[in-house]
Amino acid sequence: MLDALVADMQAQRPDHVAVTGDLVNLALEAEFTPAEAWLKSVGAPQHVTVVPGNHDAYVRATKHRFTGTFGDYLRGDAEANGTPFPFVRRRGPLALIGVSSAVPTAPLMATGKLGRAQLDALDQTLAQLSSERAFRVLLVHHPLHSDSRIKRLTDSRQLRALLKRHGVELVLHGHDHIHSTMWFEGTDGKIPAIGVPSASALAHRHYPAAAYNLFSIERDGDQWRCVQTVRGLSEDMRVRQIRQIKLT
Repeated sequence: MLDALVADMQAQRPDHVAVTGDLVNLALEAEFTPAEAWLKSVGAPQHVTVVPGNHDAYVRATKHRFTGTFGDYLRGDAEANGTPFPFVRRRGPLALIGVSSAVPTAPLMATGKLGRAQLDALDQTLAQLSSERAFRVLLVHHPLHSDSRIKRLTDSRQLRALLKRHGVELVLHGHDHIHSTMWFEGTDGKIPAIGVPSASALAHRHYPAAAYNLFSIERDGDQWRCVQTVRGLSEDMRVRQIRQIKLT
């Protein structure tokens, strides 16, 4: 499923690819080398950006392995101040802002947290970007709202407050393994936050089959135009367009 999805995605010739976490399962040492090989098959670091998911930092013993293994894919354009998150990567009109919600948790928990230091740094980053003419995309693994106590982003309220104060044009996340569009308050209207199913799963229960989102982004006068195309696996194991939505 994953190979079919990636092949279809590459056939669309995207300018950039964003991966919102969970490249490994239990964060065992043996998982990182094949995950690194797979990511290289998706694209080179200048064309692919990743942020970690909770599975990438499942246990304290290997929580450092993600940044060590995939560092080239999450290195910002400017020199980091002692921490890799948040980072900013400028790609054409885009400003990709990566944060980490991945923290080790107790068994059967899947919560995420940014923490005070990362939130403070993100506050400064978003303030700087607010004066630039860029389409700002926030990449985070956990959704900005969840009704699940064991899967939520514990400081989502603080993150939403930053977005309301400074704004971004789009939020991309994973974690819930479903098609999801939520809208949150920004500086000049609502911000779409888009979730995506697992890229390597068949449909089961309420979880849809593997899918990905393709975004067409361009400037239209004084505004941005963003169209989302959803592509995913059908019952005959072919990747097809599911729907297309004009976000802005």
